[in-house]
Amino acid sequence: MNELLDPLALARWQFGLTTLYHFIFVPLTIGLSLLVAILQTVWVRTGKTKYLRLTRLFGKIFLINFAMGVVTGIVQEFQFGMNWSNYSRFVGDIFGAPLAMEGLIAFFFEATFIGLWIFGWDKLPKKIHVLTIWFVWIGTVFSAYFILAANAFMQNPVGFELNEERGRVELQSIGDVLLNPVALTQFPHTLFASIMFAGVVVVAVAAWHLQRRQFVDEMRTALRFGAWTNILAFVGVGLTGHELGMVMTQTQPMKMAAAEALYDSASGADASFSLFSLGTPDGAHEIFSIRIPYLLSFLSNGTFNGSVEGIRDLQAEYEAMYCGGADSLLTCPTDGQFAPIIWVTYWAFRWMIGLGALAALVSAVGLWITRKHLDLPNWVWKVAIWSAPLPMLASLVGWIFTEMGRQPWIVFGVMTTEQGVSPGVPGWAVLVSLAAFTVVYGALAVVEFKLIARAAKEGPPELESGDSEDGEPDQRQFATVY
Repeated sequence: MNELLDPLALARWQFGLTTLYHFIFVPLTIGLSLLVAILQTVWVRTGKTKYLRLTRLFGKIFLINFAMGVVTGIVQEFQFGMNWSNYSRFVGDIFGAPLAMEGLIAFFFEATFIGLWIFGWDKLPKKIHVLTIWFVWIGTVFSAYFILAANAFMQNPVGFELNEERGRVELQSIGDVLLNPVALTQFPHTLFASIMFAGVVVVAVAAWHLQRRQFVDEMRTALRFGAWTNILAFVGVGLTGHELGMVMTQTQPMKMAAAEALYDSASGADASFSLFSLGTPDGAHEIFSIRIPYLLSFLSNGTFNGSVEGIRDLQAEYEAMYCGGADSLLTCPTDGQFAPIIWVTYWAFRWMIGLGALAALVSAVGLWITRKHLDLPNWVWKVAIWSAPLPMLASLVGWIFTEMGRQPWIVFGVMTTEQGVSPGVPGWAVLVSLAAFTVVYGALAVVEFKLIARAAKEGPPELESGDSEDGEPDQRQFATVY
């Protein structure tokens, strides 16, 4: 019973579940705002009404998703004070800076231009109005960067000084925090993953209508636009992921070792990447694996002859580094183990890659088989529709890998997760709030899905008879759609 009411375990479950739920909306907001901006720009440049209709369709989906993201994101910051008060006191001087920038600069910038975009259809010139949606996307990008900079401090703490008298870390250089190498590589990787998700959502909506032979001209355009977006973004994800992997090896070598279940240090051909492995129950010995020689060395170091440290060597190194001094209270785990849960990091890393690659494969095949005609079996369209969650799931397991792979630290090398939890919050209180969040978030998920599904099934809005002679619609009819 005590294990079931362990405040640390429940607080971690609560923060993990609510964060993953919130992150369902974040990449779609980032990616879809960009795609809507592109579609509207093409309409302004070409005057073809199909691009305006697609802008309105996916703009509506974007706004529904944005609203839900705001609602679920507010809960995240409350949890720092409720369940992680020790962490908040210890790191608040640094962590608060990028969060404040996100709220006071990026979010308000983004929200302002969303308002101008929604209500400016019949009030702003077309070329000015299209700029508002581009500014919305810029706002989402800045918002994402500030949040990732805060998270990057947890992965690779920089720009701080430990004040032992006050028992906290204090900000010394905001430039170092914002230009953290982890943030600089994590940001483009997250951005491309978000664009992938948005591209596949566009493909899924188009496939649903094409299966029913509805809005064929618009949806054929949307299908190919979304598929190309997904494929190109996947290339970006791969390139930036490689850069992030090398930075991760330098800053968190244990995470890379755990991702490969590499217990003994290796180099060259021995530093191989396992596509699939079976091991003993404790994970310490390999029974069978399928491996690609040299690949782990390349992913970790950018060279085929580099070395990768193993879990056992790193464990001994960290024990000597973090468990010997007088200040080891915050840096030495109670059980003395510095490796994360191996099977979680190992499989999360592979599911992240596999799900993303599968989404790109579906789009590539879809581009090929729809290049000449759309008379395809229903199962083909269903595959395209059900491919929509793949990039989202890849992003979610990617964050599981990122956060679980950092354990046992809440701030790498500075404070362990068990030291960050609130000391005065009983397990039953966390359990009650966890159950409440689960129920509320479950209801919100149903509402979100139904609203987006309804908007997607309605398709692009029909144009009224008051359209101008050159084929450009009267924008006033769209001013109150949202």
